[in-house]
Amino acid sequence: MRVVDGHLHLWDPEVLTYEWLEGPLLRSFGPDELDVALQDAPDADCGFVFVQAECEPGQAVAEVDWVASLTSHVPVRGIVARAPLEDPAATEEHLAAYAERPLVVGVRRLLQSEPEGFCLRPGFLRAAEAVAVAGLSFDACVRWEQLPDVVALADALPDLAIVLDHLGKPEVGSPDDADPADGTPWAESLRDLARRPNVVCKLSGLPAESPGEWTDAQMRPFLDVALDAFGPDRLLFGSDWPVSGPYGRWLDTVSSWLEDRVGERHRKAVLAENAERVYGLG
Repeated sequence: MRVVDGHLHLWDPEVLTYEWLEGPLLRSFGPDELDVALQDAPDADCGFVFVQAECEPGQAVAEVDWVASLTSHVPVRGIVARAPLEDPAATEEHLAAYAERPLVVGVRRLLQSEPEGFCLRPGFLRAAEAVAVAGLSFDACVRWEQLPDVVALADALPDLAIVLDHLGKPEVGSPDDADPADGTPWAESLRDLARRPNVVCKLSGLPAESPGEWTDAQMRPFLDVALDAFGPDRLLFGSDWPVSGPYGRWLDTVSSWLEDRVGERHRKAVLAENAERVYGLG
């Protein structure tokens, strides 16, 4: 099974600084650890899009170079790098550096902890427009309450390709007390966002939104809403490893759900081909 994982993280606290790491995530997750995780997916032939792991902002370009140095061990096909979109001048400097690094296919500036309207400020919009002009996509990582801001961003910059991370982080609850999916404010906002043709959605990150253990049955209603909203040509698989996991279990959850919901052509598209198109992977 060919897979292009559209959302992989790697980090090493001995190489770069990650102030947010704590608990079991406060250690190295590099090629060796990924090899172990992939043992749960023996039938998958994986390539990866690395997504910035929120190291210290001044190390954003160094993070790209570190990940590029790992490509002989990890088949990274593209990098979504950090860009300080709140600062247009600094963004231009980053974009110039990334133009010299062909693995960079997109940028991300985390929004999930920012106030309402952060991505709609004039400076952010100017910087995001520069991202579009550079031919790069923008990964939007928000909580579901912020989805209206992403709608407004998509409307303001129709030439900016926006990739919604983690289905907008809905509240998935626990297996015994799972929140509903369809008919919720999250589902309504997701469908509104999907009406913007410059937006696609990653099937990623849901395990991290569930406290403790999670089940296929718990996750499928959220995947169903995303499929109904975006259709199979605007969805792409992402593992969100190592924040979400186990690797093979999430891949199997999405793959088996696709087998039940769409034909083989669309299953291949969601698992690999859409990520190649969205990120322009060679």
